[in-house]
Amino acid sequence: MKSKILALLRESEGYLSGQDLCERFGVTRAAIWKAIRQLQKEGYEIEAVRNRGYRLVVLPDVLNRDELESRLRTDWAGKNIEYHASLGSTNVRAKAMAEEGAPEGTLVVADEQTAGRGRRGRSWSSPAGKNLYFSLLLRPDFAPDKAPMLTLVMALAVHRAIEEVGGCRPDIKWPNDIVLNGKKVTGILTEMSLQSDYIDNVVIGVGVNVKAQEFSPEIADKAVSLETELKKSISRALLLEKIMEYFEKDYALFLERMDLSLLMEHYNACLVNRNREVEVLEPAGAYKGIAEGINPKGELMVRLPDGEVKEIYAGEVSVRGVFGYV
Repeated sequence: MKSKILALLRESEGYLSGQDLCERFGVTRAAIWKAIRQLQKEGYEIEAVRNRGYRLVVLPDVLNRDELESRLRTDWAGKNIEYHASLGSTNVRAKAMAEEGAPEGTLVVADEQTAGRGRRGRSWSSPAGKNLYFSLLLRPDFAPDKAPMLTLVMALAVHRAIEEVGGCRPDIKWPNDIVLNGKKVTGILTEMSLQSDYIDNVVIGVGVNVKAQEFSPEIADKAVSLETELKKSISRALLLEKIMEYFEKDYALFLERMDLSLLMEHYNACLVNRNREVEVLEPAGAYKGIAEGINPKGELMVRLPDGEVKEIYAGEVSVRGVFGYV
C-alpha cells in the first residue's frame, strides 16, 4: 500500500483526501496516517492539511523498494524487486536468486556494493548514496551464442534513459560503455549460466555514476559522474525507471529477429568511435583501423588499412581511441 500511496502522491497535482485514500485501499485513516509517517521518515516531505489531505512537497533522491515499485510501469522488467541498502554484488545476488527459481524480470538493486565487479574481474567502485547499481535477471529461450548481444541491448537502453533524464547526448563506446564528453559514466557486465546446450539464465549488471564523487587515481582521467558533468540533480530512481522501460521495448525488438538488426541504426548513431581510427587490442597483438559500426550480431566492423573489413567479437578484445580511452 505504501508504494501505491507514493505513486498517487507523485502523480497528483494537488492534495489527496485522506478519506479517498481510505476508500481506495479499504483501510482506516490511522493506517493511511501510519503509511504517510513512514514515508516522511524515509525522506519524503509530505504536507498534511486538515480537511484537504496530503501533498508531496519535495521529491528527494530516495532509492528503496517503495520508491521503485511506485515508479515502474513495465510489463515484466523489474516487477519482482529486491532492494538492499548494502550488498556484496547485485550480479552475485541475482544469480543466486536465479538458482532459487526467481522469475524473469527480477531486479536486484543496491545503494552500495562492497564487492562490485566489472569486465574481466576488475573491481567497480560502489560507494553508498552516490550511484545506481542493479542487475536484471533474464531467462531467454535462444541459443547461447546470441546472449552477448544482450549487453548491447542494455547499453542502448541506458543510453536512451540518460539522454531523456539528463537532457544530454551521451555516446556509446563499443560494446557497452556509456560515455559523456569522452569519459565513462556507465559500465555493464553480462553473465550467463548454461545447462548443457541451453541458457538457464542471463544476468545483466549495470553501474551508473550519478552523484559528484572522487574516483580512484587509476580511473580519474576517464571516469565522470552525470551530475558533475551536467551540473544538475539526477534522480537515480527515475533513471532506473526509464532504463527498465527502454530495455523492455528494445528487448522485444531484439526477440523479433534474434539479432540487433532493428536496433543497429540507433546504436551506430550513438557510437563514439564510428568513422574514427581505433586501436584493437587482441591477445595476439594490437592493430589499427577505422570503426564503421556494428553488424546485426553486435560485432564491431573495423576497416583495416588494406581495405579488409574485420568483424570484432567483444570477448577478450578491447577497442580504444588511438589517443586514449575513446
